[in-house]
Amino acid sequence: MSTHSDPAALSAARKQAVDSLISETRSRLDAAALDRTLLAGIRQSVEDLAAETAFWTDPAYAPPEGEERQARYLIGAESDTGITLYLNVMRAGKKIPPHDHTTWACVAAVEGSEHNTLYDRLDDESQEGHAELAVREVVEIRPGTSVGLMPDDIHSVEIRGDQVIRHLHFYGRPLETLTERKAFDLVSNTYKIMAVGVKTRT
Repeated sequence: MSTHSDPAALSAARKQAVDSLISETRSRLDAAALDRTLLAGIRQSVEDLAAETAFWTDPAYAPPEGEERQARYLIGAESDTGITLYLNVMRAGKKIPPHDHTTWACVAAVEGSEHNTLYDRLDDESQEGHAELAVREVVEIRPGTSVGLMPDDIHSVEIRGDQVIRHLHFYGRPLETLTERKAFDLVSNTYKIMAVGVKTRT
C-alpha cells in the first residue's frame, strides 16, 4: 500500500495511477469487444487502485454532512463523454433503488461495505414502463472485493450499519451523460428514467 506524507506527492501519485487506469482500460476496450471476461480484468484493476487507501482517505474527499448520505467526487475522466472514475463517500442509511447503467460499470471498496443486490429481468421488455425483476444474489462489496456490471445488468445498493464508506465507481461514460438509465420499482413492476442523484463534486 502506498503512503505519502506530502500532499503534493500524494496528489501526483494518485493522478498518475488514475491516468494509467483510464488509458489501460481504453486499450483493453479498443483491442476486444466488451464481455464479462474483459470486464473482470477492468474490475480487478479498479480493485487494485482501491487498495491504495492513502489516495482515497485524503481530507479533500470529505464525507457528506448533515442529512446528506452521499458525496460523489469526480476523480478522473478520459473526456466529457468517455471513461470516468468517481469516489463515492456514503453514510449508513443510503439506499439506491434497482437500476441499470446503459454502460459498463465497476465498483471496488476502499473502506466500509455496501450490499449490492443483483437482479434478473424476467419480462420480455416489450411493454414500455413495465419490468419484472427477481433477485439473483446479494453481494457485499468490502475492501478486497468488487463487482463488474454489464450495461444492462441491474443492481440496487444499501449501506447498512453505522459507517462511512469509500468506494470507487468506474464507468464507460460519465454519470451525467447516462440519460437513459432506468430505475425499477419492485412493488409496482414499473420503471422510469433515473435521475443522476447528488451533484458531483470536482
